[in-house]
Amino acid sequence: MRKLYHLAVDATLDVIRGKWKLSILCHLGNGDLRTGELRRKMPGISQKVLTEQLRELEAANVVIRKVYNEVPPRVEYSLSPRGKSLRRILLAMSDWGRCLVKEQQEAGKDVEILNQNDEGFRDS
Repeated sequence: MRKLYHLAVDATLDVIRGKWKLSILCHLGNGDLRTGELRRKMPGISQKVLTEQLRELEAANVVIRKVYNEVPPRVEYSLSPRGKSLRRILLAMSDWGRCLVKEQQEAGKDVEILNQNDEGFRDS
């Protein structure tokens, strides 16, 4: 089936859209992680949703899944070169969001950013 995007940015958003995908990408930006490690870093995500989001990112060639031939099997996830190329974009989005929240706070709105750590979006 042919997929049509009205704007090129829609293709980018198609890949990163999802409640947890940006958090996953940020955490993987700090290094390879196993599924359990990712879950501990993201309280509130279910195993099912984490697996789905990782599979979608892997299908988009943004995340690499490496299975080690061990018993029990060990699986690690890392950013692919395509995933690493998203860093600049995601860092700019993070900076933009930080400014937006600051403006809203100055206007008296009750809004905050729970996790200010965007190191995973920065180049290592």
